[in-house]
Amino acid sequence: MRIATKRLPRDAVAGLATGAAVLLAGCGSAGAGTPAVPSLTQSAAAVHATGAAGGSRAAALHAAAQCLRQHGIPSYQDPVLTPGGQVYTDSRSIEDAPRQVLATAHRACRTLLAAANLVPDSEAPAPPQLVQAGVRSAECMRAHGMPDVQDPTAQSPYTPGHGFGYTDSEMPAGGKASPVFQAAAHACRSLLDAEIRASTLGSLSSDG
Repeated sequence: MRIATKRLPRDAVAGLATGAAVLLAGCGSAGAGTPAVPSLTQSAAAVHATGAAGGSRAAALHAAAQCLRQHGIPSYQDPVLTPGGQVYTDSRSIEDAPRQVLATAHRACRTLLAAANLVPDSEAPAPPQLVQAGVRSAECMRAHGMPDVQDPTAQSPYTPGHGFGYTDSEMPAGGKASPVFQAAAHACRSLLDAEIRASTLGSLSSDG
């Protein structure tokens, strides 16, 4: 069933994002060994200090995305820049890329990433329309046998194109394969699909 494969546990998504962020934060040669990986905080500060240099921010974001596509992440979509200045990015493509591919892409694209003020796996807070869709699906899941599902907030982890996820404590025994989850997902399918649509990059392009 389509619903069961869309949503990942929130804690699992956060772990993946953190790992990818550290990789893209920066890689430098450390002699003949494995490239050194600075912290995400250090890299993000450097990127923000550099800012969007030359041309429009949207053009800079496109150039950075094109570079990532050309250097091993072909599925990476252009980030979305909202009228209010928020940036939403195709973080799933970054999470799914192999570690060495991420390191290579960063080395090749680091100047363009800095010029675009882009950290490719860092998402802006969830906008109101996504939070509202997530709350409606959470209410439905609670009403159909999953009482521990919590309403998402703007700060809840999510993945563009996949919506919010569930923590282990919210899931029934057996996870997504359990009859309880399967029945709830079937009953709430239209609301889960609406949440996923609200999380796509196209839907995130407005400020709510």
